Amino acid sequence: MQNPTPLFQYMSTRRSIPALQMAEPGPGKDEIESMLTLASRVPDHGKLAPWRFIVIRGDRRAELGSQLADIALSKTPDLSAQLQEVERNRLTRAPVVIAVVSRAAPHVKIPVWEQELSAGAVCLNLFMAANAHGYAANWLSEWIAYDEQAKAVLGVLPEEKLAGFLYIGSSDFPQTDRPRPELTDIVTWVGGDEI
Repeated sequence: MQNPTPLFQYMSTRRSIPALQMAEPGPGKDEIESMLTLASRVPDHGKLAPWRFIVIRGDRRAELGSQLADIALSKTPDLSAQLQEVERNRLTRAPVVIAVVSRAAPHVKIPVWEQELSAGAVCLNLFMAANAHGYAANWLSEWIAYDEQAKAVLGVLPEEKLAGFLYIGSSDFPQTDRPRPELTDIVTWVGGDEI
């Protein structure tokens, strides 16, 4: 390998920080806009920008959490008080939560699948952009990404899908790694001289 770059170093240690381990300070508006600009630099066949962002911060996180808790309780009337509290606090686990919304739709030339992959690329780019700004991040989906009532509360249109939520904040928890897949389990070599 030629001289490893800082990007190589970053990618060799990149990991998610649990949202519950995040705290203030979170990024300000200028930093968030910088992150979103970087996140938007993804492969996008046809230049469709088949995704958008919903930035959730401040008191609005708790207000939306209360509405999500009501939805959860309506679907599970015997939901324990502890789990109701979990739902109420879902969006307050980090100072900033950014929803990445897939706007993929049938197109004469660009397959929907490619548009959805572009939204996934946006999620990872946003994760890395948060790290590049010095913040911890976690890409989650959870039940609220798939529930039509929850999506409506969050401002997601019926024809849209949630690619995920990026929780962003500060963390001083020790970073530990998790087991990663062995290449022998996930790689098929086709051609070439090396074995």
